Amino acid sequence: MKLNDLVPNEGSKKPRKRVGRGISAGQGKTAGRGTKGQGSRAGKPVRLYLQGGNLPLFRRLPFMRGKGFTPLGRVDYAEINLAQLSKLPAGSEVSPETLAKAGFIHKATQPVVVLGSGDVTVPLKVRVQRVSKSAKAKIEKAGGSVEII
Repeated sequence: MKLNDLVPNEGSKKPRKRVGRGISAGQGKTAGRGTKGQGSRAGKPVRLYLQGGNLPLFRRLPFMRGKGFTPLGRVDYAEINLAQLSKLPAGSEVSPETLAKAGFIHKATQPVVVLGSGDVTVPLKVRVQRVSKSAKAKIEKAGGSVEII
Protein backbone atom coordinates (compact mmCIF):
# COMPACT_ATOMS: atom_id res chain seq x y z
CA MET A 1 0.00 0.00 0.00
CA LYS A 2 1.22 3.47 -0.88
CA LEU A 3 0.18 6.89 0.39
CA ASN A 4 -1.53 7.66 -2.89
CA ASP A 5 -3.68 4.53 -2.50
CA LEU A 6 -5.26 5.78 0.74
CA VAL A 7 -8.87 6.95 0.45
CA PRO A 8 -11.38 7.88 3.17
CA ASN A 9 -14.15 5.41 4.02
CA GLU A 10 -17.26 5.52 1.87
CA GLY A 11 -19.68 8.12 3.23
CA SER A 12 -17.24 9.63 5.73
CA LYS A 13 -16.72 12.82 3.70
CA LYS A 14 -19.64 15.00 2.63
CA PRO A 15 -19.42 17.94 0.24
CA ARG A 16 -19.84 21.40 1.78
CA LYS A 17 -23.36 22.82 1.52
CA ARG A 18 -23.25 25.90 -0.74
CA VAL A 19 -25.87 28.25 0.64
CA GLY A 20 -27.15 31.44 -0.95
CA ARG A 21 -26.70 30.26 -4.53
CA GLY A 22 -30.24 30.59 -5.87
CA ILE A 23 -33.67 29.10 -5.21
CA SER A 24 -33.07 25.87 -7.11
CA ALA A 25 -30.29 24.96 -4.70
CA GLY A 26 -32.78 24.73 -1.83
CA GLN A 27 -30.81 27.16 0.35
CA GLY A 28 -31.29 30.40 -1.62
CA LYS A 29 -32.37 33.89 -0.60
CA THR A 30 -31.93 33.89 3.21
CA ALA A 31 -29.67 30.82 3.07
CA GLY A 32 -31.33 29.09 6.03
CA ARG A 33 -30.70 32.01 8.42
CA GLY A 34 -34.32 33.09 8.71
CA THR A 35 -35.51 36.66 8.22
CA LYS A 36 -34.00 39.65 10.07
CA GLY A 37 -32.45 39.61 13.53
CA GLN A 38 -28.94 39.11 14.80
CA GLY A 39 -28.74 35.55 13.51
CA SER A 40 -29.37 36.62 9.95
CA ARG A 41 -26.54 39.15 9.78
CA ALA A 42 -22.92 38.65 8.87
CA GLY A 43 -20.56 38.48 11.84
CA LYS A 44 -23.36 36.84 13.81
CA PRO A 45 -21.59 34.65 16.36
CA VAL A 46 -22.01 36.06 19.87
CA ARG A 47 -20.23 35.02 23.03
CA LEU A 48 -20.92 31.51 24.21
CA TYR A 49 -23.59 31.40 26.96
CA LEU A 50 -24.84 34.94 26.17
CA GLN A 51 -28.28 35.29 27.75
CA GLY A 52 -29.38 38.70 26.51
CA GLY A 53 -29.83 40.95 29.53
CA ASN A 54 -29.66 38.15 32.09
CA LEU A 55 -26.63 37.55 34.26
CA PRO A 56 -24.92 34.59 32.57
CA LEU A 57 -25.16 31.23 34.30
CA PHE A 58 -21.38 30.89 34.71
CA ARG A 59 -21.32 34.18 36.63
CA ARG A 60 -24.24 33.19 38.86
CA LEU A 61 -22.61 29.93 40.01
CA PRO A 62 -19.34 30.45 41.89
CA PHE A 63 -18.28 26.78 41.75
CA MET A 64 -17.88 27.07 37.99
CA ARG A 65 -15.21 29.72 38.57
CA GLY A 66 -13.17 27.51 40.90
CA LYS A 67 -14.08 29.23 44.18
CA GLY A 68 -17.12 27.28 45.35
CA PHE A 69 -19.33 28.14 48.29
CA THR A 70 -16.75 28.45 51.07
CA PRO A 71 -18.19 29.22 54.49
CA LEU A 72 -16.38 32.13 56.13
CA GLY A 73 -15.82 30.44 59.51
CA ARG A 74 -14.70 27.09 58.10
CA VAL A 75 -11.62 25.46 59.64
CA ASP A 76 -9.55 23.18 57.43
CA TYR A 77 -8.14 20.39 59.61
CA ALA A 78 -5.22 18.11 58.87
CA GLU A 79 -6.57 14.59 59.38
CA ILE A 80 -4.59 11.93 61.24
CA ASN A 81 -5.83 8.37 61.79
CA LEU A 82 -4.99 6.17 64.75
CA ALA A 83 -3.36 3.70 62.36
CA GLN A 84 -0.72 6.37 61.66
CA LEU A 85 -0.27 7.20 65.36
CA SER A 86 0.31 3.52 66.20
CA LYS A 87 3.73 3.81 64.52
CA LEU A 88 4.91 6.22 67.24
CA PRO A 89 6.84 4.92 70.29
CA ALA A 90 5.06 4.45 73.63
CA GLY A 91 4.65 7.53 75.81
CA SER A 92 5.37 10.01 73.04
CA GLU A 93 3.55 13.32 72.89
CA VAL A 94 1.36 13.94 69.83
CA SER A 95 0.95 17.62 68.91
CA PRO A 96 0.85 19.54 65.62
CA GLU A 97 4.54 20.40 66.00
CA THR A 98 5.65 16.81 66.61
CA LEU A 99 3.43 15.52 63.81
CA ALA A 100 4.93 18.03 61.38
CA LYS A 101 8.44 17.09 62.49
CA ALA A 102 7.64 13.39 62.02
CA GLY A 103 6.25 14.09 58.52
CA PHE A 104 2.60 13.19 59.21
CA ILE A 105 1.35 16.69 58.31
CA HIS A 106 2.79 19.48 56.18
CA LYS A 107 2.42 22.53 58.42
CA ALA A 108 2.63 22.73 62.20
CA THR A 109 0.33 25.78 62.13
CA GLN A 110 -2.59 23.84 60.65
CA PRO A 111 -5.12 22.51 63.19
CA VAL A 112 -5.19 18.73 63.58
CA VAL A 113 -8.10 16.29 64.00
CA VAL A 114 -7.47 12.71 65.14
CA LEU A 115 -9.87 10.18 63.61
CA GLY A 116 -10.64 6.70 64.89
CA SER A 117 -9.66 4.59 61.88
CA GLY A 118 -7.28 1.86 63.04
CA ASP A 119 -6.10 0.87 66.52
CA VAL A 120 -3.48 2.19 68.87
CA THR A 121 -1.77 -0.21 71.30
CA VAL A 122 0.78 2.07 72.97
CA PRO A 123 -0.07 4.85 75.45
CA LEU A 124 0.19 8.29 73.84
CA LYS A 125 -0.25 11.82 75.16
CA VAL A 126 -2.37 13.50 72.48
CA ARG A 127 -2.63 17.33 72.44
CA VAL A 128 -4.53 18.43 69.31
CA GLN A 129 -7.39 20.73 68.30
CA ARG A 130 -10.03 18.01 67.74
CA VAL A 131 -10.46 14.29 68.46
CA SER A 132 -13.34 12.07 67.39
CA LYS A 133 -15.24 10.12 70.07
CA SER A 134 -14.05 6.73 68.83
CA ALA A 135 -10.42 7.91 68.66
CA LYS A 136 -10.60 9.32 72.19
CA ALA A 137 -12.03 6.05 73.51
CA LYS A 138 -9.32 3.96 71.81
CA ILE A 139 -6.49 6.22 73.03
CA GLU A 140 -7.73 6.16 76.63
CA LYS A 141 -8.30 2.39 76.45
CA ALA A 142 -4.62 1.98 75.46
CA GLY A 143 -3.59 3.97 78.56
CA GLY A 144 -3.01 7.32 76.86
CA SER A 145 -4.50 10.76 77.47
CA VAL A 146 -6.28 13.29 75.26
CA GLU A 147 -6.08 17.06 75.67
CA ILE A 148 -7.85 19.57 73.40
CA ILE A 149 -5.78 22.70 72.71
